[in-house]
Amino acid sequence: MEASAVQIHHPNRDKPESKATKAAITLLLLTSAGLTAVITFGGWSALQGAQGAAIAYLLIYALMAYYVARWNRGVLPVAAALAVLFMVIAVVAAPGWFERDKEGFDDPALEPGILGLLTLILIPVQLLLIAFALRGFNQEWNVEVEVGGGETAEEREAREAREERARRAREQREQTAMPWELQQQKEQELRDEQQRHQGDPGGQPPPGGAPPPQS
Repeated sequence: MEASAVQIHHPNRDKPESKATKAAITLLLLTSAGLTAVITFGGWSALQGAQGAAIAYLLIYALMAYYVARWNRGVLPVAAALAVLFMVIAVVAAPGWFERDKEGFDDPALEPGILGLLTLILIPVQLLLIAFALRGFNQEWNVEVEVGGGETAEEREAREAREERARRAREQREQTAMPWELQQQKEQELRDEQQRHQGDPGGQPPPGGAPPPQS
């Protein structure tokens, strides 16, 4: 049995502000992942065992960007929470990179000053990510509205057949009802006339009847 199409519509996703918020969150997540990748691989030799955590953050941010691009609202609180933690790490790590920009330290692939600057850039990026993620969560992207029919093709055909039979029966009644109603009305009028004369002795006799007796 083939059911008629019922579409799920998300009205809040059609709003311009929702589209702009989604685009901003996706861009901020990808920017965070890109900066993290540059800092991780550019300062690989100086991270001292933190490479695994940095790569994990990079992959998580990229995965959340994918889900946000598909209007997944559930990852937004997670993105905001991770952004808070990542911002704290960036605030702590940035001075360390600038301290390494001196003689006597082994330089990583990128200059420590550049890595420190990129780490500082991560801080406002995370602040923006927190703000937009909370804004997107409040826009309720997950609200669904069903649009479409609800009857199957067989039910629709049966309904149309019933309507056609009812239309034909109505047309037949319109064609035959008037003579029948006139005949019934004449018979009812004749019965009413006879009953009136039977109940009124001083009245006029019915047609063809005997006159009333004289006193």
